Amino acid sequence: MSTHIPRKRFGQNFLEDQGVIADIVSCIDPQPADPMVEIGPGLAALTAPILAKLDVLHAVEIDRDIVARLSGRFPPGKLIIHNVDALKFDFGALASEIAPGGQIRLVGNLPYNISTPLLFHLASYAPQVRDCHFMLQNEVVLRMVADPACADYGRLSVMLQYHFHMEKLLDVPPEAFNPPPKVDSAIVRMIPRPFPIPARDLAALERLVAQAFAQRRKTVRNNLKGIVSDELFAELGIDPGARPENLLVSDYVRLSNALPA
Repeated sequence: MSTHIPRKRFGQNFLEDQGVIADIVSCIDPQPADPMVEIGPGLAALTAPILAKLDVLHAVEIDRDIVARLSGRFPPGKLIIHNVDALKFDFGALASEIAPGGQIRLVGNLPYNISTPLLFHLASYAPQVRDCHFMLQNEVVLRMVADPACADYGRLSVMLQYHFHMEKLLDVPPEAFNPPPKVDSAIVRMIPRPFPIPARDLAALERLVAQAFAQRRKTVRNNLKGIVSDELFAELGIDPGARPENLLVSDYVRLSNALPA
């Protein structure tokens, strides 16, 4: 079969290091009946060893050439490929179909060029997800798991930590891929959890957090001018002179919930 040329527009870097692949599969720990969905199977570096442990694997892949390569490679009915853009895919509908009353498991080497919008898209399906194991740029993973009051903590940290408990599991060097990316990578585990303070309006929370971090060097009073009054900051015990990275996820939820609908 001809060699597949990685496509820049799809952010393709193919994992080849067998030791790293074995470590990732061990972290995922697939069980035969698991309703598992792989995002971006690529040349099946993870697909094949995961599928060896599963009854069936669903895969979401945008690249038609890769779909053609993977079709027929595995026994009939083992790998079910959805040839669609993951950013537009309805993971909730698939969960209802393959895990009725349950939750799907998500895995994948996420395309680095769309990782942030894809993570926000996947967060909207958190109630229908059991866990996620993703490979991403290390700098993105550090932002995801960052604690308040550090430089990596931002909009991505707040919104993902609202939906998930997250932990960085493994570092993956560039030489594990072909072609080697110009960045270090890492594996992150994401487990959905109900946040202790539920957001009354998730879209409102997202807007508030985006506005709060619009200019990181400014105070939350300045960034949220015209949205949150000094009286409301005082009422909630939140320092309006703080920088956006100094507020906890719970502070943003409380602020959002206190605003008029």
